[in-house]
Amino acid sequence: METFTGVTCPFCGCLCDDLEVTVEGGKITKVRNGCAYSLTKYLNYNRDRVAAPMIKEKDKQVAVELPAAIERAARILAEANYPVLYGWSSTSGEAINLGIELAEEVGGAIDNTTSVCHGPTTEALQELGLPGCTLGQVKNRADLIIYWGSNPLQSHLRHISRYTIGAEGRWRKSRDDRTLVVVDVRKTYTARVADYFIQVEPNRDYELITALRMALRHEEIEQDRVAGVPVEDIEELADLMMGCEFGALFYGLGLTMSYGKNRNIDAAISLVRDLNRWTKFVMIPMRGHYNVNGANIVFLWLTGYPFAVDFSHGYPIYAPGATSAVDILSRGESDASLIISSDPAANFPRRAMENLFSNPLIVIDPHRTVTSMKADVVIPSALVGIECEGTAYRMDGVPIKLKGVVKPPKGVLSDEEVLRGILTEVRRLKRGG
Repeated sequence: METFTGVTCPFCGCLCDDLEVTVEGGKITKVRNGCAYSLTKYLNYNRDRVAAPMIKEKDKQVAVELPAAIERAARILAEANYPVLYGWSSTSGEAINLGIELAEEVGGAIDNTTSVCHGPTTEALQELGLPGCTLGQVKNRADLIIYWGSNPLQSHLRHISRYTIGAEGRWRKSRDDRTLVVVDVRKTYTARVADYFIQVEPNRDYELITALRMALRHEEIEQDRVAGVPVEDIEELADLMMGCEFGALFYGLGLTMSYGKNRNIDAAISLVRDLNRWTKFVMIPMRGHYNVNGANIVFLWLTGYPFAVDFSHGYPIYAPGATSAVDILSRGESDASLIISSDPAANFPRRAMENLFSNPLIVIDPHRTVTSMKADVVIPSALVGIECEGTAYRMDGVPIKLKGVVKPPKGVLSDEEVLRGILTEVRRLKRGG
């Protein structure tokens, strides 16, 4: 029996790094400090695993040796005119690095799951910047916490206990030292424990943020209600925000994926900027997959753009709404796809799926998914943070190293090793080797 301490959980953007994992006989038997999602991932990591590399022959997937699967995947990508490489949010930064090299080599488009979640955030940040900080600063200093369009008690289970109202910081010791505000379209689990709950009408966030900015400037709001919220409540919230010592605004898909999208985030950034005339205020997006922020960061380093990058002209082109995976697939422009650590068949539009399945499809994933069941090539991989190490970026941009605590199944390689093998073979094929 061996117990690993300081283990980082590869589930959500919190990247909690204080887990204790006990391994007996090569299997994980106990996990301490993890949330329900973390426990489920660690204790059931071997369920629904892809047993062996597979290649589709006569409409049936058959098991093959790993070199054969890598060679077939490389040949599909090398012969394609415009492949799409999608996923990347649940794998290591090292693997993402190789994925971008591969996309450039084959002249395809590469996209991560940001295009269907926090894409509006990255677009707004490019225009106005991010008045942010680390989660540690929030834990130690913030006396006002706002969750807008986010429900962490069901999505990021330890966020509240580690970083906000449930955390014991250096200068904020207890729940009594903090005030919690929730802004959402319904009374969520998080709203039930809030000091103030502001129920905004669906798709009216922009109007509410604008009214708050007016209240900060002591401008008259002529309506009795804005976005379904009484003006008195808006003015009270504005006073609360101006009167705090350190405020933190955490926002989720309720703000990025409602009407307005990136303009909602523009307005929220402007609100935080206005508040910094009175006090100290920051904002942090509630990122979902454990390394979706890392995907944006690595994409930015290597291409200059955070997602939806097109290499078909030999250089990176960034045009969200045109070069994102959903748009390319929906228009039927791609002729091959590589999906890694994602299951787009479970949530992409029907038209996009029809094109995905009508062309050669490669899936790299530890588990069986709806997408892998239709794939022409399936390559199993090791679980980052459980069976192999790697680097991920927390929702606040802090890089954290993930460690492996058990060995992967025999013959199963990490995403990084699989992609390096495919990239090497693609280069050999394209150079006539």
